Amino acid sequence: MISERLKKQIEFLLEADKLKSLYRQTYIINDEKRSDSMRDLEGDEGRYKRRENDAEHSFHLALFAMTLAEHANIPVDLLRVMKMVIIHDIVEIDAGDTYCYDKKGYESKRDREERAADRLFGILPEDQAAEYRALWEEFEAMDTAEARFAAALDRMQPMLLNYTKNGMSWQEHGISYGQVYERNKHIANGSEELWEYMEAALEDALGRGILKND
Repeated sequence: MISERLKKQIEFLLEADKLKSLYRQTYIINDEKRSDSMRDLEGDEGRYKRRENDAEHSFHLALFAMTLAEHANIPVDLLRVMKMVIIHDIVEIDAGDTYCYDKKGYESKRDREERAADRLFGILPEDQAAEYRALWEEFEAMDTAEARFAAALDRMQPMLLNYTKNGMSWQEHGISYGQVYERNKHIANGSEELWEYMEAALEDALGRGILKND
């Protein structure tokens, strides 16, 4: 007989599939023209212009964690970091993706995400619901070395994609150098070395006109 525990776990995993259809503001960087029906080609030259979805973002962050863990300010529990970056955006299934420079959206963000966390993690068996909720809360609070490093990666990844994509998303939204700097300087709380790298990229973006000055 199939256990109730397994049924709940499968229900949660199927619900998590919705992350694949939640698109962020950051563009993926592949510019190749292809005929793949999954890819939305725009413009006369068939420019590949598609935003990443939440599932792709979470996967990429897990890979960032695996690859860059040695650059954390202090040694971290890599498995815990990976769990956090995989689980941190689950709430967006209900709450939606709030653009990081949307001040109005941030006014209700916490309330929307709390209600989403109640429902989504509540699908799971009690012990896993408690574990996943605790990981999400830890990530949000950024009070541990693991959470600070996970949050640093969460800010670095879209910033790196935007920079590599010549600021496409920043320019679409009229985002300035000062806004990006203020939003992302907290990378240093998780990794000063990664922030040094991204700060240099930010200065280059300003110098090349990818970002406008304030």
